[in-house]
Amino acid sequence: MEDHLVAGRDVVGERTLGVIFDLDGVLVDSMQVMREAFSIAYAEVVGDGQAPFEEYNRHLGRYFPDIMKIMGLPLEMEAPFVRESYRLAHRVPLYAGVPELLAALRERGLRLAVATGKSGPRARSLLAQLGVLEMFEHVIGSDEVARAKPAPDIVLRALDLLGLRAEQAIMIGDAVTDIASARSAGVAAVAALWGEADGAELLAQEPDAVLRQPGELLALFPVAQRS
Repeated sequence: MEDHLVAGRDVVGERTLGVIFDLDGVLVDSMQVMREAFSIAYAEVVGDGQAPFEEYNRHLGRYFPDIMKIMGLPLEMEAPFVRESYRLAHRVPLYAGVPELLAALRERGLRLAVATGKSGPRARSLLAQLGVLEMFEHVIGSDEVARAKPAPDIVLRALDLLGLRAEQAIMIGDAVTDIASARSAGVAAVAALWGEADGAELLAQEPDAVLRQPGELLALFPVAQRS
């Protein structure tokens, strides 16, 4: 498997004007904080026993209440999970190279958005704390669309807000749900493998491109894009 383009059509062309990013596992390394927040929420609501974080991890990319329904866990876990996620947010870093990547993409004329499984307020709060919120024209959470990933709604919403057609954007994600959401919206799907994603599972979805470091995305945009 090649490190970069792996599918049958061009991912980026002169008409590509926008990049839609997932958040967790793509822009920020939140795995340890999510594990701790999930464990605390599980202990508070469910009680004794080991929190099934590994199973939770298999559903990342989806909206938290949807994961609870899939796992058969109480929806009441959401409140303490969100509380602890806010409390621990100062421990969530950007991946190395992400600030430089965002700056370079904007310099090349790309319009940027985030479409995340998190709620919109929590995502915007985290990105503001990390000092990169202003890099994005729009940050959309799963609570701000009718159907969360893997439905196409959040990607379609990003396109609508950016004023772009599906063929004018690409989606960068680290979960099967990201690939599915992008594909359903008609947007080229790019797999990000620099986090803790299951690489084999992502590659099995045959994404339009595979990137192993954030900076590799720049190779897809070697020149300024035309508006």
